Amino acid sequence: MLKKIFLPAILVILAYGFWVSPHFKEIAAGVAIFLFGMITLEEGFKVFSGGMLEKILQRSTDKLYKSIGFGFITTALMQSSSLVSVLTISFIGAGLIGLTQGIGIILGANIGTTTGAWLMAGFGLKVKISAYAMPMLVFGVILIFQKAKSLKGIGYTLTGLGLLFLGIHYMKEGFETVKETIDLASFAVGGFKGLLIFIGIGILATVVMQSSHATIILVLTALSVGQISYENALALTIGANIGTTITAIIGSLSSNIDGKRLAGGHFVFNMVTAIVAVLFIDQIIVVVDSISNTLGIAADNHTLKLAVFDSFFKVMGVLMFIPFVDRLVAFLKRTIRSKHVPEVQKRDHAKFLNEATLELPTTAMAAIIRETKHLYENAFEVITHGLNLKRSNILSSLPLDEVIKDTYTEGAFDIDDFYNRNIKGIYGEIIDFSTKAQSLMSPSDIGTLYKLKLANRDIVEAVKDTKHLQKNLIKYTHSPNEHIREQYNGIRRDLAELLRTIHRISTAKEEDEIIVLLSKAKLHTEKYDILANGTLDNLIRNRLITNEMATSLMNDSTYAYNISTNLIAMAEIIFVDENNDLKELGTDTMVLNEEDVKTILKEEK
Repeated sequence: MLKKIFLPAILVILAYGFWVSPHFKEIAAGVAIFLFGMITLEEGFKVFSGGMLEKILQRSTDKLYKSIGFGFITTALMQSSSLVSVLTISFIGAGLIGLTQGIGIILGANIGTTTGAWLMAGFGLKVKISAYAMPMLVFGVILIFQKAKSLKGIGYTLTGLGLLFLGIHYMKEGFETVKETIDLASFAVGGFKGLLIFIGIGILATVVMQSSHATIILVLTALSVGQISYENALALTIGANIGTTITAIIGSLSSNIDGKRLAGGHFVFNMVTAIVAVLFIDQIIVVVDSISNTLGIAADNHTLKLAVFDSFFKVMGVLMFIPFVDRLVAFLKRTIRSKHVPEVQKRDHAKFLNEATLELPTTAMAAIIRETKHLYENAFEVITHGLNLKRSNILSSLPLDEVIKDTYTEGAFDIDDFYNRNIKGIYGEIIDFSTKAQSLMSPSDIGTLYKLKLANRDIVEAVKDTKHLQKNLIKYTHSPNEHIREQYNGIRRDLAELLRTIHRISTAKEEDEIIVLLSKAKLHTEKYDILANGTLDNLIRNRLITNEMATSLMNDSTYAYNISTNLIAMAEIIFVDENNDLKELGTDTMVLNEEDVKTILKEEK
């Protein structure tokens, strides 16, 4: 209900402002152009980011100080802490980073926003930046229409900067024009009451514009022409810092539980920092004056002093919170929990697929990769139970002969129920999410996405083949006929070995090791094909098994063979060079192909 009222109310207020004061149009247009410039600059960042984000994240956020530095640099480059907050939620939703790393990025982003205030106060208000805006817009728009990704990225960046400069120009001109007819500074409110009122106005302005950066730039332009008092500008800055958390909270609504916790952490951090600033505002002003004097800033240069305040206020908040980050993470995990689902109704759902991860093609792809691995984890469980094996034994170093002796149950495992609860839903969510993500991706990414879809299909097919295999597996592993019993236990042993190999592949760090393991798995699968190696013919010819047993064994060996080939095909896609986000799938050519396998088998005969 509130959302339905909010937009019409803003439009009515703007229309009324245009009608009452023609000068208000120039200020509003300046804000609109500035915000559109930020959006365009964000697009430029997304074009340039490509598939490098995951690499940069892994190298730049493994320590808290690195996370803070990453947040600072990205915010300084993009001039938007709101965007960095939303992207960080997207990173967490995709499983690229953890909650502690995310909070570190948010802390750094808070400091990063101060660079915009310094650029504006030190440069933007003293130089006619509209002169720089026009060439940027001309060159930028031309480059946007080019096909080359790099040129398009440069075009968006230039256009975004041009619009930012143009927006600042119109805001400044608008306030100077308004000053001729009305002195807004006459509405200044002093004391603690004024502090609270203007903090509220700062929050409201930031919520409306969805950008604390835009609010601070607007405050600086108004302050530069004397339309607001210095004390009220300080309060507006504090309010803008609180208001920016609203964007993060809105962005977290479509994320997973850790994304919601990050938004909660962002809110706690900004609120506590604001409360401290309000309680010690007089002392902070004294410190700001002292720092300004040290830097040689004149006492009446309120715009630069506001930039000093903004920096001190935000750095102070980060320094306060650094020792308590771990406690904050623990508090967020205790207080913000996922909804409990009764065991009877419980269904496993996608962990990493959410609207927040669609923010970037990189995070969308990473989410699909991790969800595919999640699907395989569930499939691993159902396949092991279907083979009457224990998962813990397969993952151990226990000899395979011992693994197949330690059975899971005497009866049949309900694969249909497990499939419906833990496989089918996730598979459907992956396919649906992939369709949405595809519209944002480049042709090369779409090719990778297609391979991932095939990997998911292979996982599902392996589970279905396990279901077909299970019936006779239970029957003949308890048969008095030692020959048929040996063959079915051989199937169990071979599949157990394959599952163990795939687990080793999934945990291997070196690409060479992965390639060797995949090659051995392919060779093993072909080598134990009972139709190709003559085992079945020998059993039938020597009348060691009945015709019924032979038919069952032939069909079931095909199911086992299909399970093996599907799982190997899946492993080639999702476990080859994970750190490169599947960009190096060309290394598949180093794994034994079908012709190589046949050649090796012929040489062994």
